[in-house]
Amino acid sequence: MSDMMRRIEPLIPSLRRYARALLRDPADADDLVQDCLERAVSRWHQRRSDGDARTWLYAILHNLAVSQMRRRARRGAHVPVEDAPEASLSVTPSQDEALRHRDLMAALDALPEEQRSVLLLVTVEGLSYAEAARVLAIPTGTVMSRLSRARDRMVQLMDGSGAGSAKRPPLKRPLLRRVK
Repeated sequence: MSDMMRRIEPLIPSLRRYARALLRDPADADDLVQDCLERAVSRWHQRRSDGDARTWLYAILHNLAVSQMRRRARRGAHVPVEDAPEASLSVTPSQDEALRHRDLMAALDALPEEQRSVLLLVTVEGLSYAEAARVLAIPTGTVMSRLSRARDRMVQLMDGSGAGSAKRPPLKRPLLRRVK
């Protein structure tokens, strides 16, 4: 034990210096050196007798520092609850959005093909009524009426009145664009 202490004790200041340079935080660096020394003492019998204790301790310290930095990167920054902004403490559940998306896709599939194609061209692709009419080779008035019927049907299906499911609060109906 005295041989171990004689070899380790003079290296502690340089280990602390290296740990502070790695972590840039004196408290974390001291904790890291403490962990390094605990590991070195508990595994002193595992080191090579012909090896240098200094390089062995630096290797332990470095490997512990790398593990600690990786762990922090995975977990993210530590912020005390008292210092965290209130908005970050509550997160909207993601399953609601997935359920809305599933319902939207089901409602879209329930539309007749001519209404679905008009709705997709105008709302998703951003085509004007005239451009959608040219793509589908139909009059502009037909595009407008199909789009209106498609939007009405989507609102009914998403509200649940057209699918026979539980009643949801009514959705806000989108406004029609002006024809230029």
